[in-house]
Amino acid sequence: MIDFDDLDEDGNIKPASERAAARTGNAISDKLLDAAGITVDRLPMLHVIFDRVATYCADGLRHMSASPSYFSVSNIESGRIGDILEFYESNAIAAMFHATEWDTRILVGFDRDFIFTMVEVLFGSDGTEPPVDEERGFSNIETRVAQTLFEEAGKALATAFGPVARTGFKLERMETRMDFAIIGRRNNLSVVAKLLIQALGRGGEMFVIIPQSALSPMRQNLAHVLSGDGAGADPRWTQQMQAEVQRTRVSLEAILEERMITLGDVAQFQVGQVLDLQAGPKTPVRLQCNGQALFSCALGQSNGAYTLKIEDEIDQQQEFIDALHSH
Repeated sequence: MIDFDDLDEDGNIKPASERAAARTGNAISDKLLDAAGITVDRLPMLHVIFDRVATYCADGLRHMSASPSYFSVSNIESGRIGDILEFYESNAIAAMFHATEWDTRILVGFDRDFIFTMVEVLFGSDGTEPPVDEERGFSNIETRVAQTLFEEAGKALATAFGPVARTGFKLERMETRMDFAIIGRRNNLSVVAKLLIQALGRGGEMFVIIPQSALSPMRQNLAHVLSGDGAGADPRWTQQMQAEVQRTRVSLEAILEERMITLGDVAQFQVGQVLDLQAGPKTPVRLQCNGQALFSCALGQSNGAYTLKIEDEIDQQQEFIDALHSH
C-alpha cells in the first residue's frame, strides 16, 4: 500500500530503498515522541475524566456518611514515578490496582490528612475535635477505612474511563512504604492526578499515578473531548434516582363522563337533585394521573366494589388534537 509520503515532489513513486528508509525514520520519530513523554495539556479529555472521578468519589461517600465531602481536581502533571512517590514517603498509604483490559498497573494513594479526615467523617464526627497532628503509623482501623475508600476509588476510575477505554480496576495490595509501591521502574514517566478533599473544615489529598505507557494507546481518544455524558453516568446514582421516583405517591382519577354546562346551571344545583348521565355500564372509563390521561378502562364490579380493567393506552397526541377541536 502506497502512502502520500511514498511519492516524490513530481508525484512519482520513490524507490523501494527510499520508502523503507522513510518508514524507518517515522518509526524512530514515534519512539522518540513516546520517550519524550505525554504532554498533559494536549490531552483535554484527561481533565474531564478526573473531574468525573472527583464527582463519583463524592457521590460514593454520600452513601457512607452523613457529613458531605467535596472532591476537586488540584493538578494533573507528568513526572517520573520515583520522584512522585518520594514526595509522599512516610506520609501516605498507596494501593496497587491491576487495570485488566489495559494489562497494566496503576497506583492510587491517600495522604495522612486524607485518611484522618475520612476516619472522622465515616465515624460521625462533627469536626469539633482538633485534627490529628502526629507522625505515627496507620492503625488497623485506618487501614481498613483506606481499603474501603480504595475500592470506591477503583469503581470511580472504571466509570470515568469507560467512555474512552473501558477496563476494570482490581485492588491487589496496599503499601505504606512508597519504596514497595511498585507499578514499574521508578524512572519511568507517568501522569499523576492530584485531587483535594474537603470535609469537616479540613482536608487531604488523593493522588492517582498512571504510567504513560498505559495512556499512549488511548492518546488519540484523550486528545479530544467526547460529547455526551450518558456513557459516563453513575449507574448507582441512576438506580437510586429511579427508586426514589418510583416511590413518589400520585393520585389516580377514573373519569366516567364529562359534560360542559354553564356557571348558571351550577349555581342552581340543590341538595338531593339528580343529574342524569349519558354513560352506561359499557362506557369506557378514562384513567388519568395528575390531569394526564393514561388508559381507557372497562367498568366492572367485584365483591361489592367497582373495578377497572385497563383495555387500551390513550393516544396522547390524538387527545391533544381532540381537545383543540373541542375549543
